[in-house]
Amino acid sequence: MMTERIHNRNVLKERRKQLRNSLTPAEAKLWSLLKDSQLENRKFRRQHSIGPYVLDFYCPSEKLCVEMDGAGHFTDGGYEYDTERTEYFKNLNIKVIRFENKDIFDNAEGILEEIRKFFHTNHPCPSLTKEGNFAGEISNLAAEHLTEEDEE
Repeated sequence: MMTERIHNRNVLKERRKQLRNSLTPAEAKLWSLLKDSQLENRKFRRQHSIGPYVLDFYCPSEKLCVEMDGAGHFTDGGYEYDTERTEYFKNLNIKVIRFENKDIFDNAEGILEEIRKFFHTNHPCPSLTKEGNFAGEISNLAAEHLTEEDEE
């Protein structure tokens, strides 16, 4: 059975690129605080697509979507679209957290603190972090354990 690819499908590649190259000031500010695994060593992706939707920011290790909302989201049509998107992500066990654009300029640390509240643990699985050294740690631990047993 072949599973359908839902992350970063080629059909949305140009749209993702266009959005990355034209971030809103609020998205640019939040990205400056999330990029390079600055927030609790979590890797975030910007303008990442899942299914038919492009997310502002996505943290794969936490299955967390962070959206910055401008005026277009506060209309009946915008609210309906956001509700549909959120339901789609909820069915994939992806949490969605939303902030108004102005909030990043008024209270950036408050936004980061809210995002942290959605993290499962204090330390993500190392294989999903920037360093990606999980396998090496297991090998070293296994080697130490084997050496100790040999000495007994």
